[in-house]
Amino acid sequence: MIELEREGGLWVVTINRPDKANSLTEAMLTELAEIAENAHEAGALILTGRGKVFSAGADLDEARAGLALSPVWERLSGALAALPALKVAALNGTLAGGAIGMALACDLRIAVPSAKVFYPVMKLGFLPQPSDPGRMAALIGPARTKLILMGGQKITAQEAYDFGLVDRIVEAEALMGTAREIVAATVAAKPEIAAGIRELCS
Repeated sequence: MIELEREGGLWVVTINRPDKANSLTEAMLTELAEIAENAHEAGALILTGRGKVFSAGADLDEARAGLALSPVWERLSGALAALPALKVAALNGTLAGGAIGMALACDLRIAVPSAKVFYPVMKLGFLPQPSDPGRMAALIGPARTKLILMGGQKITAQEAYDFGLVDRIVEAEALMGTAREIVAATVAAKPEIAAGIRELCS
């Protein structure tokens, strides 16, 4: 249910469970974390989903059994954040719940116009993963972060772009082409140049 394609220095990771809105099981999260932890040779990594939803978050059955509170979410987002590669979340559709953490840990987020973003932790009675509010607030500010996390608001792709949560909106047929175009220069560059620019941007 997790696909990995390696194209030289570009790694493309696809969540492939469209019949379940790409909801994530613990096994899928662990596999994603292991990919991120071992992607040291990648110059760039694109993270996307199959179908019309990027990810609905935790698989509901496993969430009820404890997955919502599992440290594997933080393991995944931490591994992505620590990865030196240029990371792009290509949001092929709605991004929800704990799956937001992996997108926040990427360097860039591009989305299709139909995508929505929501993180219903108040409704479900869970705290968000520890690093998610800080990463979100760094992008969109504390008030808008509270709007999403405490107010439970579902925001559109356009609102996410206006907030600064999404960096570009592109039509579905252009999503992966745009993501590949964005990372092409980094994949082709000398690793020390990419590392130097990353350091300057920190």
